[in-house]
Amino acid sequence: MAVTILEALELIHEHTTKKSLKILPIEQALGSILAEDIIATHNLPPYDNSAMDGYAVKVEDADNCVKVTHTIFAGDNSDEVLTSGNGIKIMTGAKIPEGCECIVPVEDTTECNNGVTLPNNLAKSRHIRLCGEDIKKGESLLKSGQKLQAHQITLLASQGISHIKVYKRPHVALFASGSELKMHFENVQAHQLYNTNTPTLLSRAEELGCEVDFIGTAKDTLEDLKAHVKSALNSDLIITSGGVSVGDADFTKEAFGTFDMKTYFDKVEIKPGKPTTFGRINDTLVLNLPGNPMAAALNFELFGQSIILALSGVSAKYINPIETKMKDDYKLKKGRITLVPGSFDGSSFEPCKKFAPGMVSPLASSNSYIMVNEGVEFIASGDIVKVMPIRFCFTNEKEMNLVSC
Repeated sequence: MAVTILEALELIHEHTTKKSLKILPIEQALGSILAEDIIATHNLPPYDNSAMDGYAVKVEDADNCVKVTHTIFAGDNSDEVLTSGNGIKIMTGAKIPEGCECIVPVEDTTECNNGVTLPNNLAKSRHIRLCGEDIKKGESLLKSGQKLQAHQITLLASQGISHIKVYKRPHVALFASGSELKMHFENVQAHQLYNTNTPTLLSRAEELGCEVDFIGTAKDTLEDLKAHVKSALNSDLIITSGGVSVGDADFTKEAFGTFDMKTYFDKVEIKPGKPTTFGRINDTLVLNLPGNPMAAALNFELFGQSIILALSGVSAKYINPIETKMKDDYKLKKGRITLVPGSFDGSSFEPCKKFAPGMVSPLASSNSYIMVNEGVEFIASGDIVKVMPIRFCFTNEKEMNLVSC
């Protein structure tokens, strides 16, 4: 009996556990999932410092000429004490001298005898970056389960952290099945076609942060399929495409069964991709996807991505849709929950003009998809839909207005 999409996702999250840990230098941690909480051990800034090139002065000297004798540069360890009637020239980032109450930018002063004349509107702490105003010692900076992107690396570096604990990246093994399939570097005959599924799934798994091995293309024989399964069992997740329907030469399920695979589901109420299968052989998870390219790719986005996110240790492991409007009226056949590929441009979703389970061209033109309930036959222009991202890069062929207000 087929499970619902919700039941399939619940089974995936129930039976998928995060990976073990390793330690990495922060220069190699980009894209990794943090496996420890990070608490600030230093204030940032670590001392009061100047936000401008200007003069360190006292507020009581407003509208007066103050004597300036020297300059403090960023990195100087000055023990100078500022007194009334005097000013110290100071550069951006330099430590504020004792007694300084504010910084006056160079452009707000005029020269006078051996010094500068200050404006009459001075205020305490103006143009001074206060110790700890960015980060205070003891505050929480990062949580275990966060993905480390460039600006999380920034936080780690700001605390002098050189190495961190992260979850190991999921190790994925991929192979396709079908005697008619050839790889893109091979010659095809009239009765054969190129294997597009494996390069597609390999690329997406790598984009999601996995280490990926391509095992090869298995022939439609039980023995060859068993050999491919055996060679993939050292991975965290095996992903296959093809051979999971009811055709005479579809032996994939039988091949996995010889390794005592525990099957959590082998059919999903979804279109396309009903024969999608999920299970486990010892410590290795298995995802069998349909052979049709678009069906395989869309089901990977829903089920494969969910497995990989759960394996990775990331706390945000659930697919998060974006609500938007349907661009134009759209008709579809009811009966099963349907995945519809298309494009989200930031303001609306437009389904692909044509798509079918065996096509590949809609994949290249889509950046997202929507999931439509089994009883829906029509979505009107302007109706709210939930978009699931495949890839988002918000750039445009035309120059856009970037100002909000």
